[in-house]
Amino acid sequence: MTPAMSVDVAIRTRRSVRGFLAREVPRAELDEIFTLAQWAPSNCNVQLWRPHVVSGPALKRLCTALVDAARADQPLAPDWPADGKYHGIYRERQHDAAARLYGAMGVERKDIQARKDAYLRNQACFDAPHAVFMFMQQPFDAREATDLGIYAQTLMLALTARGIASCAQGALALYPPIVREHLGLGADERLMFGISFGYEDTGVPANAARVGRALIEEAVVFHRD
Repeated sequence: MTPAMSVDVAIRTRRSVRGFLAREVPRAELDEIFTLAQWAPSNCNVQLWRPHVVSGPALKRLCTALVDAARADQPLAPDWPADGKYHGIYRERQHDAAARLYGAMGVERKDIQARKDAYLRNQACFDAPHAVFMFMQQPFDAREATDLGIYAQTLMLALTARGIASCAQGALALYPPIVREHLGLGADERLMFGISFGYEDTGVPANAARVGRALIEEAVVFHRD
């Protein structure tokens, strides 16, 4: 399938979508997209990423297990630290993104149950027909995680260019033992994050949320002399 947009348009169009149609992406198109993503750069071309694409009944079983764990407040057991705190402008941006998302969903800050329900939607992969779980094998660590991030962005842009929405989710890495059990993986496969993807359901209120980006004057430092 020929991509429908340029790289520039794909970069500006890609966003986190939190509600999907049940329609699956055809397998031939998945093969094309993941073949393209394989061209992402990596240090010394080691291509250390270990993506596992889960669909159909397998994804439903996994999402049910993750939702059950979260609903029961099962202790989190991420393979990588997930309790970092943001400060200053980074905290402000985090609050702004949350306010826009919950505002689109009509969820008040004091509505604890509605916020918990929204969190559980993460573990349900927002009803997406597909999810890809990103692993790195031991002994790879934080330095190599850069390569995984580059791969994930390449993958999401390839999806976007074909009209397929996605959402990168750190929340999908909060219960790695459950994910490994369902995928038949050993403890040396360490889960970094997941990406839910499929065709956007424009009727889902959360998908009306929009966030901006900092100006380059606030983010980029140019050195010359």
